[in-house]
Amino acid sequence: MALHAHLKNTEPFSSLPEALLQEIAASVEEKTFAADTWIFREKQPATGFLYIIKKGLIEVSVMTPGGVEMVVDYRRDGGFFGGTPIFTGEPYAASVHAVKPTTCYLVPEAILRRAENASPQFSSYFTRIVLSRVRQLYAEIVAEHTTSSAFKDVEAFPFQKRLSEIMSPIVVCPLKASAQKIARKMIEKDISAVLVTKRTGETAGIVTESDLVRRVLAPEGIDATAVTADQIMTAHPYGMPPDTYMYEAMSYMLGHRIKHLPVIADDEAIGMVTLHDLMRYRSQKAMLLLGAVQEEKTIEGLATIRSELVTVARSLLSETRSTPEALEILTYIHHGIIGRAHDICYAQCVAEMGPAPDIRYCFLIMGSGGRREMSLNPDQDNAFVFENVSEVKLRQVEKFFAPFGEQLVEALARIGYSRCSGKVMVDNPAWRGRLIDWQHRVLGWAEEPEPINVRTSSIFFDFAPLAGDTSLAHDLRDTVNRVLDENPGFLFHMMTLDVHYKVPLGLLGRFLVEKGAPHKGLLSVKNGGTVFLVDCIRMFALEAGLHCTPTLKRLATLVEQGIFAADTAEHLEASFEALNYLRLRHEIALVEAGLPPDHYLDPQTLSKTEQDLLRESLQAVSKLQDAAGRHFGRRPF
Repeated sequence: MALHAHLKNTEPFSSLPEALLQEIAASVEEKTFAADTWIFREKQPATGFLYIIKKGLIEVSVMTPGGVEMVVDYRRDGGFFGGTPIFTGEPYAASVHAVKPTTCYLVPEAILRRAENASPQFSSYFTRIVLSRVRQLYAEIVAEHTTSSAFKDVEAFPFQKRLSEIMSPIVVCPLKASAQKIARKMIEKDISAVLVTKRTGETAGIVTESDLVRRVLAPEGIDATAVTADQIMTAHPYGMPPDTYMYEAMSYMLGHRIKHLPVIADDEAIGMVTLHDLMRYRSQKAMLLLGAVQEEKTIEGLATIRSELVTVARSLLSETRSTPEALEILTYIHHGIIGRAHDICYAQCVAEMGPAPDIRYCFLIMGSGGRREMSLNPDQDNAFVFENVSEVKLRQVEKFFAPFGEQLVEALARIGYSRCSGKVMVDNPAWRGRLIDWQHRVLGWAEEPEPINVRTSSIFFDFAPLAGDTSLAHDLRDTVNRVLDENPGFLFHMMTLDVHYKVPLGLLGRFLVEKGAPHKGLLSVKNGGTVFLVDCIRMFALEAGLHCTPTLKRLATLVEQGIFAADTAEHLEASFEALNYLRLRHEIALVEAGLPPDHYLDPQTLSKTEQDLLRESLQAVSKLQDAAGRHFGRRPF
């Protein structure tokens, strides 16, 4: 590698004067590190050199607070490392290890200081957070993807808008304002709601056009000049913060059957959004599916709506948004469809069998649905949890919920959600039960950690409420955490099963593909990558007693609690995004080709950059598996 030419075309050296570049190239010394040699270790003081790799391969690793070494990056010919402590005065934040014989150019601190004086941007490059190789590759591929001709004419859905971008100024009135004055103000301002405020300025309630009609105009004998705001308002109105996405607000308003939503910042109303406002931002070429879902009356109609999800997914990828965010939006729509199917089937069962039992219950969705990470082709993973009732009452409950479960599973299959191959569905008695029944099941899995029980639990632990009484889901989460606290060895068995399977990478990073039908020559991005990443992060989250289920939320919370280092989490987050991006893009291509979506792709059809991204991401997952194996392998029983 010609050092001078390389520096001239590499950030941040490219910002330096030519004479200084030549001086740097002349000042370096070469040093070769044997394979399996530590160049420096985390928390050691700086050696006073920036290392530029002439030839070889190094790995960068960090030590988690739990004492687990985690590889976060690899660097090859032309890459550099070790410069940050020179400018921060702090010890090394990571360890660097030569994977194979590696020759480096060592740039001395003195000339780096001169470079800092010549270009202020030079030192800032080393002091800001430098993203991992996975993140860099991912950014390159997304940028190329979204500027390709295939996506130029895609109409972007307005999901990226936040309430702060579309809200209107609030109009307020005092508690004792008359209904007549409120109505006149609405006409004058051309609005459909006003906020009612106390003397302190605190929001007390909301008065809408509907309130005026139902509580003033419709009843007989009401004097509009005498009745006041505090008598007709809806107290303590729902509100959401200004950074809320439109799709979240749409789902929230439809779910709570409200048409006006105050925008709240620091406990103060700063704006108003109406359902009409949200609908004005709908795409003209494709309806905003969340609204359509709530209005749909038939299972066949829901199937039609679900078939349009590929258009949403395609638009989301064209907007250069993060893949986890795209999956969360798709999940919102999936949840809406599944929840609406639940309501339709429930009403049909009541019509056919009579009133439902007087019991609190919750319809749970599990797996990717519970984590809010659903792609285009999720299967069914669901359950019923009932409040604790007597055995006699339970038999009565089952007479309704057994046929209801069968009808719901059949309806979801007709919509397009395939049945779970492991029968993790509400038509299976094993996935219905009281809180006490679920406690016994989870305890049974923990005390008899057979592989089937471990696999079953990994699906179940990611549950989230979708319909019914959500407090039952919270009680169930407390039960799960209590059982795991009392049986810590179960996490060891989860780890043992998970690390038994390896990512599909062989020696020298060669992809290992399926050898037999029906996926011969293909590689599963899900089964070979994201499953292991999700599983390992779940184990750390369960050990910490976390209630959240989304993978990246778990990861962020683990960082907050000091269980994962920030650099480690960033590398894993980038790998999670990259693997899901490749999968979602592949699923979209299959659907548009008239084929069913799946997670098996041919790595040889990927570009070199895409292959590098897939390889680096899988290597990160493999390192996480190793770290989980070491961590949970030390747990006491």
